[in-house]
Amino acid sequence: MLLEAVRRPAAGRPDGALVLFHGRGADERDLIPLLNALDPEHRFDGFTPRGPQSYPPGGAHWYRVERIGHPDHDTFLASFDAVSPWLDQIGHPAEDIILGGFSQGAVMSYALGLAKGRPKPRAIVAFSGFIPTVPGFELDLSHPPPVAIGHGIDDPVIGVEFGRAAHRLLPYALYRESPMQHSIDPRFVDEVREWLALVAPVRGATG
Repeated sequence: MLLEAVRRPAAGRPDGALVLFHGRGADERDLIPLLNALDPEHRFDGFTPRGPQSYPPGGAHWYRVERIGHPDHDTFLASFDAVSPWLDQIGHPAEDIILGGFSQGAVMSYALGLAKGRPKPRAIVAFSGFIPTVPGFELDLSHPPPVAIGHGIDDPVIGVEFGRAAHRLLPYALYRESPMQHSIDPRFVDEVREWLALVAPVRGATG
């Protein structure tokens, strides 16, 4: 599977990479506004890849939905196997890469950041997603990276219980629930932006 992506270069010497994965039925341009909101100074090389699969009613997808929390085995692993080598060749070591996404994109961020055998990223940002359960797919939670989790209390697509379940597995995470449905809270985006300055500081900055 070939992976298409938009690349937004850093303004100067990059402090790493910020890779954002879109939700079900969207495309590689959907989260460019979020990329700029999280990194308004363009400290990072920004990447927004396109899901390699397509299903009705259209748009790009990362996997076929069987039931929430449990992506379809074959399509999920196909995307994971396509994204993994792409991520490894974007020009930044894993420890300098921040993974993030919304909905299905949050699921892929968890998968790529927590999978057994994958190098750990600098951080994970998950909006309105869940940690996937897929037969044969193993997680390694022994030394997880910093994580930020945001979820809508009234989310009818991926219920808030999935955000809470992720927080139970990752109790140290920055965690916020918002009085909204299946969307991203701009107030939490502001909080995550400040959090990223701590977990991925400016290169050469001293305390």
